Amino acid sequence: MTLQIRPVRREDEAAWRALWTGYLAFYEATVPEEVFRTTFARLLDPERPQQQALVAEREGRLVGLVHIVYHAHNWRAEDVCYLQDLYVDPAARGTGAGRALIEAVYAAADANGTPSVYWLTQDFNQTARRLYDRVAKLTPFVKYQR
Repeated sequence: MTLQIRPVRREDEAAWRALWTGYLAFYEATVPEEVFRTTFARLLDPERPQQQALVAEREGRLVGLVHIVYHAHNWRAEDVCYLQDLYVDPAARGTGAGRALIEAVYAAADANGTPSVYWLTQDFNQTARRLYDRVAKLTPFVKYQR
């Protein structure tokens, strides 16, 4: 049961959509159809390298995804990498897919010259936070949003 981490492809749209829908449902969120279409198009657009997606594939089936957003940062000369929307299908959790996706983001960020990688999660997401505590450093920042 080899796990492959690779960039999302056009033919992955239905499976990507199902995984992202699962992610959104976990956070009790939805997005309109226009956002699904726009986001997927952006993730495939070679003219938008600052927005990418990786997927975890096992035995020809997508079992996880992660979105990557590179952006400028006023405290650094180089851009930073925002790891967004990490999700693994519940049936594939505990198999290393989440960790492999995070490590693939780290590798992509390093190759892009953006060694700072960060992400957000809900404080109640204890299962994911056990993994995050092993692969990253928890910061004291609190998010505010308009």
